Amino acid sequence: MVRYYCQDTDFVFKKKNFTKRWLRFVADSELRQLGDISIIFCSDAYILDTNIKYLKHDYYTDIITFDYCTGNILSGDLFISVDSVRENSVFYNTDFPEELDRVIVHGLLHLVGYDDHSDTEISTMRGKEAFYLSARKSII
Repeated sequence: MVRYYCQDTDFVFKKKNFTKRWLRFVADSELRQLGDISIIFCSDAYILDTNIKYLKHDYYTDIITFDYCTGNILSGDLFISVDSVRENSVFYNTDFPEELDRVIVHGLLHLVGYDDHSDTEISTMRGKEAFYLSARKSII
C-alpha cells in the first residue's frame, strides 16, 4: 500500500491513485511486489534535519530513501523535498510534475536495489528512470 504524507509543507499531491498504479507497474516490471511505501513530501529544512539526524549527512537533497524491504517485497519511506524538486525542475528545465515523478521512481528504484554512487550505477539508474517515466503513458 502506498501512503502519502506532508511534513513542514503545504504541498498537495493530486496524483495519488495514478502514482500507486504506476509504482505497482514498476515493482511488477522489476519482479518485485509493492509492500508498504510511505511518500513524505517535505521542505528543504525538514529533509536536511532528517539527513543530519539519521544519516549524519549535513547537506540538502531531493530524496532520502529508507529501505524496509524483505525478500521481494518493496517497503520503505521516501522523504521528498518539494523545495529541491522545484529547484531541480528549473535547473534541468523540466516541468515540476515530471521532476517529481522522476524523484519518486528514483526512490522506488533504490528499494529495488539500484544505486547511484559510480558512473555505471548512475547511468543504469538514469536509464531505468527514463524507461519508467515513458511507461507512465501506458498506465490506466
